[in-house]
Amino acid sequence: MSAALRQALARGLYATVLRLATPLWLARLWWRGAREPMYRAHLAERLGFGPQPAATGALWVHAVSLGETRAAWALVQALRARVPGLRLLLTHGTGTGREAGLALLQPGDVQAWLPIDTPGAVRRFLARHRPAAGVLLETEVWPMLLHEAETAGVPMVLANARLSPKSLRRGQRYAALLRPAVASLRLVLAQTEADAQRLRAMGARAPVVCGNLKFDLSPDAALVATGRRWRERLARPVVLAAVTREGEEGALLRVWQARSQAPDAAPLPLLVIVPRHPQRFDEVAALVQAAGLPFVRRSAFPAGGAGSEPFPHEAWPDEAGAAAVWLGDTLGEMSLYYGLADVALLGGSFEPLGGQNLIEAAACGCPVVMGPHTFNFAEAAALALQAGAARRVGSLEEGVQAALGWLADPARPEDGTRARTFAEAHRGAAARMADAIAAPLLRS
Repeated sequence: MSAALRQALARGLYATVLRLATPLWLARLWWRGAREPMYRAHLAERLGFGPQPAATGALWVHAVSLGETRAAWALVQALRARVPGLRLLLTHGTGTGREAGLALLQPGDVQAWLPIDTPGAVRRFLARHRPAAGVLLETEVWPMLLHEAETAGVPMVLANARLSPKSLRRGQRYAALLRPAVASLRLVLAQTEADAQRLRAMGARAPVVCGNLKFDLSPDAALVATGRRWRERLARPVVLAAVTREGEEGALLRVWQARSQAPDAAPLPLLVIVPRHPQRFDEVAALVQAAGLPFVRRSAFPAGGAGSEPFPHEAWPDEAGAAAVWLGDTLGEMSLYYGLADVALLGGSFEPLGGQNLIEAAACGCPVVMGPHTFNFAEAAALALQAGAARRVGSLEEGVQAALGWLADPARPEDGTRARTFAEAHRGAAARMADAIAAPLLRS
């Protein structure tokens, strides 16, 4: 059997499975929309339908979730500087990504859901919007989307691209489906040389190393300042569990509870837990309550906005100052939490989930303790360790011990400075990627 026939059969089987699964997928979105209403909005776009946009020929940027949408901000700003009058078609896969994406839009831009990866949905999407070119961020390689874009003559880019060794092994098992998709990309702009090598092994043509867009994001200065004011008013240390994932909060609370109940226990710092997914806020609140630790939810604070100037101490709920735990159940306030914290435990790194982005913590001057699982940000983690902006431990219990020890370290303020210096030293990816995209694709 020829390679072309194997690839055609793989695409056909993949498309058939997705078509059969579409009703279940739509039902899941509707069910999730009961907690997050954004998932029920514009549901027809998931199948490639929707009103015809006022204009076509925009640059299509796909940022699946919140992290990718934030990264897209730096790239979009750099592209607008190079291409005056640039119109944007911005697509997402999650509600948090779509909500954050509103801040990137200007008059004439369009926002939509990415359609499910079936031939009909993708063709309808491309026929409706007729983008000039498409930019997918990080790991968003969709076989039918890339096949149909190539057929329609839409050049596609994978920007801020990363591929872990685990993902490479998985991709090679489905090479008949994924290799032609990767090979169809006009440009591949990788975060690191290791990512470029792995992408090349998956069929990418001449990937270019540009760095990580997330280094180009500046934290919200007003939120950082508010966090620091809160820290001064608390007059006690703060440990942040940043962007935690399922399984991590329960384990952390057990360790924290055991330390609080030890006969010779010293007073513990304030523990601030910020789950990654908003649909888990109530679940994590129940875990804290079950642990018997007095806590307060950030959403219970009086309205007015974290960046209010000034934000009076008396505006806190009465129980906030004495609480053992704060639950960060808000979106868009990570800079506030990093400004508040003395040290952060990196979510997603204490379970085999690959770790969350530590760059934002560094940019806010917050040193990080990370667990053994950081394959999603392998180079950034290694560079942070070298720069003294992070420390690595083997378990969550060791992480708590390291965080508490760091609080007692006289050199801790210097570590915050080293963290900011580390983040600033690796900027420039947005400019390099914008140059690569604008020249051949948008000016041709």
